[in-house]
Amino acid sequence: MEWLFIFGLAGLVARLWHRLDRAEQKLERLDELQDHMFDAMRTMRPAEREAPVPVERTAPPAPRETVTVPKVRLSQTVHSAPPSETTEPAGEPQVTAPAVVDHTEELHPRKPLREMFAFDLEDVFGRRLPIWAGGVTLAVAGVFLVRYSIERGLITPLLRVIMAFVFGGGLIAGAEAAYRFREKVADPRVAQALAGAGLATLYAGFYLAGTQYGLIGQTMAFLGLAAVTAGAIALSFRFGIPSAVLGLVGGFAAPAVVGGDNANLPLLALYLGLVTGGLTYAGREQKREWMGIAAMVGGLGWGALLLLGGDPGFADVLALGLYFVVLGAVLPALSGMGRFELPFRLASALVASVQLALLVDSGGYSPLAWGLYLLLGATLGFFGWKRPDMREANAVAASVGLLLLGQWSGASGEGFTVVACGIAAIFAGLPLLHIWREDERKIDLWQVGGVTAALAVIAYASYGDFSADRIEAALAAGTLALATFPALAAWRLWHRGPATVLAFELLVALMLVFAASLMVSPAWLAPIVAAALFAGSFALLREREEKELLGLLWGIGTASIFSLLGHVAVEAEVMRLSAGTEPALGLRSLLRWLAPLAVMAALAWRERMPELRHFAEGAAAALAYAALAQVLPGWTLAWAAALLAIALSFGLPDRPVARLVAVAITAFWALLPLLNWVGAALMSLGGEPVFVDAIPSLAMIGRRLLPLIAALAFLRLPPHAWRSVTVRLEWLALIPLAVALHVAFKQVFAIETIAAFVSQGLAERTLWEALLLAAGWAAMTRVPLVGRVIMTAALVHFLVYTGLLHNPLWDRQAVGATPVANLVLAAYAVAVGTALMLRGAIAERLEPAADGLVVALVSLGTLTLLRQAFAGSIPVDAPMTQTEDLLRSLLGIVLAIGFLILGSRRGERSWRVGSLVLMVLAVAKVFIVDAAGLEGLLRIASFMALGFSLIGIGWLYSRQLRGVPMPQ
Repeated sequence: MEWLFIFGLAGLVARLWHRLDRAEQKLERLDELQDHMFDAMRTMRPAEREAPVPVERTAPPAPRETVTVPKVRLSQTVHSAPPSETTEPAGEPQVTAPAVVDHTEELHPRKPLREMFAFDLEDVFGRRLPIWAGGVTLAVAGVFLVRYSIERGLITPLLRVIMAFVFGGGLIAGAEAAYRFREKVADPRVAQALAGAGLATLYAGFYLAGTQYGLIGQTMAFLGLAAVTAGAIALSFRFGIPSAVLGLVGGFAAPAVVGGDNANLPLLALYLGLVTGGLTYAGREQKREWMGIAAMVGGLGWGALLLLGGDPGFADVLALGLYFVVLGAVLPALSGMGRFELPFRLASALVASVQLALLVDSGGYSPLAWGLYLLLGATLGFFGWKRPDMREANAVAASVGLLLLGQWSGASGEGFTVVACGIAAIFAGLPLLHIWREDERKIDLWQVGGVTAALAVIAYASYGDFSADRIEAALAAGTLALATFPALAAWRLWHRGPATVLAFELLVALMLVFAASLMVSPAWLAPIVAAALFAGSFALLREREEKELLGLLWGIGTASIFSLLGHVAVEAEVMRLSAGTEPALGLRSLLRWLAPLAVMAALAWRERMPELRHFAEGAAAALAYAALAQVLPGWTLAWAAALLAIALSFGLPDRPVARLVAVAITAFWALLPLLNWVGAALMSLGGEPVFVDAIPSLAMIGRRLLPLIAALAFLRLPPHAWRSVTVRLEWLALIPLAVALHVAFKQVFAIETIAAFVSQGLAERTLWEALLLAAGWAAMTRVPLVGRVIMTAALVHFLVYTGLLHNPLWDRQAVGATPVANLVLAAYAVAVGTALMLRGAIAERLEPAADGLVVALVSLGTLTLLRQAFAGSIPVDAPMTQTEDLLRSLLGIVLAIGFLILGSRRGERSWRVGSLVLMVLAVAKVFIVDAAGLEGLLRIASFMALGFSLIGIGWLYSRQLRGVPMPQ
């Protein structure tokens, strides 16, 4: 019953395809009908306006005659009227019957259009389905005839088969008769149904004869089915889709129906090839793209099944290989798929290439299997030569072939070479010939470089050794030979090819030449080889300005830098950059780093784009330092970077990025002493003394920090305007210079212990602040901004360390034994002097703040001097007496009076406000603190003195303010 199911399914498919074909025909007729109707309507409208009213009464018979015309010929009726109607009213030219007839037919023009696509129960079940049902019934009748004979035992199996053949032949003969008398039959589906039923019966007859009854051998049954398939393909030209579908289904089902375990694979491949080719040809001739696509799907599907049959022999490999060549290259070239042609060819080439690759793998990568694969590529190349639109399929086969070659493990050198040469000749040589003939497509341009590069990579991955530094002459020769393909393509495209493709071909050629050179040279020469290739490319492209070609130069330059990593000595060479090791390789390492330096220098000289030019400048400067580091002692490297920056500043003043990179390298060397010094400074903010052994040594300063000072001092960059102030980057040298001077100054006192810090700390700080004040004052005459910064640093240093952290009033600091003339006077004099000098250099709105700071410093300084007079060198060690405490209050009042007089004389309100603040503090101290410790007459005397003092101060204040205008 399986064949019955197959044939029933075939009939259903035929029916569906028939309906699709009829729909296409109806759409075409609909377009033609619409054009005719529009033409008729344009010719009728003038006649309708000119015709007199009586005309409508004389022409009723005409519409009745036209309405009876079949609707499929409606377009013809509208297009032209019968001659009798056009000539009958010849004697009266003013009344024309044709206009009336056409007008009546066009009253409802859309009704026939709806009827063409409307569902008509009578039409479908009365006219369409019975014919097809009759064909299917006849096929089933043949089956039941055979079944009846079997059940009744009326005829022998041989006779049953003969009857099936006779019945099938009779049905086909009936189909032919219906075709010959198609005018009388008036329906082509009658012949199609009879032909389909006859072919189905013949398929059943051969199936029964070969498989069911064993009357003939499997081979004869198979040949019989093949003959029926050929007949079906031939009949499809006469009877249409049903025969084609039966040929398609039956042709590919025949091997499965009558096949056995010991099938003849070459014969089967030949049969499948003929079936696929016949169906493809029939589809092309009948303009049925689906038929060719279905045939190719069936053929390639059978190819996949044949590959599962186990280890193929010589004949099997040959037959299957040729079969895949036919399906992958020949048939797609001859198919004529129309709009599906390109995807059809690509899909066929891909599937056939993959199946042929699987055959090569299952065949043990034998020469025959490889030869068949190359035959596929050559066939695709041949058709691509004739038809350029088929070259994409050749690229598909090339990709699969390269993947297959990469999977070939254990290949002999000779065999691998032969196959690789074949792949190069077919998949790279043919595209090169197209380029040479100036008949190339885009895929040819990319295929030449892509195939050769892939072949080189596969060859070295199979036979080369990346880790061994040895001579590989054979691989080098092969790689160099592959480089000729893209090189010739680039030469041919030099004046006419797109810059992108030209750059690609040159890049592949240069990469292959570079790889070949590395295979025959020591690994340490890689940067030099890359530089040599860059020199050749630089000379070759000296007159080209395309960005793609300039990008090629950049690619080679980048490769020259990365080629430094290809030698085992690179680790030691990199360590040399930070003086991690001593120079070991000397001249060899120097040459290795000089090669990419030359490349980057050339790029910096040629490049027009600022960003890329700056990058090349910086890279060249860094490589120059690296080259020097390979031969110079470690302790000189910071000075080498600094001298390089200075030399670039004077020698190449228009290359600022280069010297900035050199300065950055110098700053890297200075990073350690700077971090050491900053760490000690941060600890000092917590009250920890800065001992001399906690900061960098003078030797470190000389080797690491002084080079940065020199490099920054000679930076020679253009000045910048910042808030109306001209700023130069050379001023940055003051920061490391201050650190270096501070470290050198710390060596003067060399404080290493707490005791030394107590005895000499204030003296050290005062001297340092005085030196900063002097330096700031000197700088004020030339660079006011720098001078103000230095003096501000001196004042801040005093406020933080002497005024807050290590103030003698609460920290153990030796100030000297002599009253007044001691370190307190010197320290506060420096601070007050700095504040006064800054007051004249700051904005006017900040002057009151500076005056307030001076008032605070003078007050604190006098209190400290008073404390030293009673307590000695270390004020914090002795307790405060009552006399000293009273004198502190008196001192506050005296200072307040002095500030009041000074403010009045200078006419500055800030001093007067300061005197008032100090006066309030002094009075509050007397009332709250001093009076609390007195009794009897002393308390009375204290308050009397305070009262007279306040009256006198008030009188003095009012007298000083007399005539002074009040502030707004």
